[in-house]
Amino acid sequence: MVPDGYYYALPLGGAAVLLGSLAGAPWALLPILLAGFFLWFFRDPERVIPDAAGAVVSPGDGKVTDVSPILVDGGRRVRVSIFLSVFDVHVNRSPVAGVIRDVRYQKGKFLNAMNAVSAEQNEQNIVTLDSTGQKVVFKQIAGILARRIVFTKKVGDRVERGERVGLIKFGSRVDVLLDASASMQVKVGDRVKGGASVLAYLRQEPEQLAGLAAQQTRQGAL
Repeated sequence: MVPDGYYYALPLGGAAVLLGSLAGAPWALLPILLAGFFLWFFRDPERVIPDAAGAVVSPGDGKVTDVSPILVDGGRRVRVSIFLSVFDVHVNRSPVAGVIRDVRYQKGKFLNAMNAVSAEQNEQNIVTLDSTGQKVVFKQIAGILARRIVFTKKVGDRVERGERVGLIKFGSRVDVLLDASASMQVKVGDRVKGGASVLAYLRQEPEQLAGLAAQQTRQGAL
């Protein structure tokens, strides 16, 4: 459970007790239901994180709404967009293991997160990760209902694949921008789970594979 759930639920629970005592039990029903909704909305289930080399996991729960090539600063990238409805888990996780090289908060509109232009025009937090020499960009994008984006890390922090890094309140969208050489594992319409579903596999360079093999050898010797 994300602590925010208690911040919303406890005052509503107090209001339910007060209304019930002053006006009768039926008046307490609405705040009780709202308190229950907030406790459910801010749930934070544990996930089994894939350990396959080069795996890029989903940063959030939701539905894949776009998998398409785009141009970013003159280079070709692949964008995966995931829509988080109000019924999805809204805790965000790092798509890859790596070091955070840049965090940029961009003010903007609160268009429907299903709208393609929301990727550029909506309020959002843009995180650039260095994953063994490959750049992975992860965006937390506000939607119609979302009015607060939370990111708990800072530039220079190392994060692990699937590690919790923040959340978005309430309906929203997350985008992942990958190198065009990435091997995609999802398509539009797929349902994904944050930290558990593999979106793609990054191309592994020979030096990366050699480093991974050396690491596995050292672990086997321990």
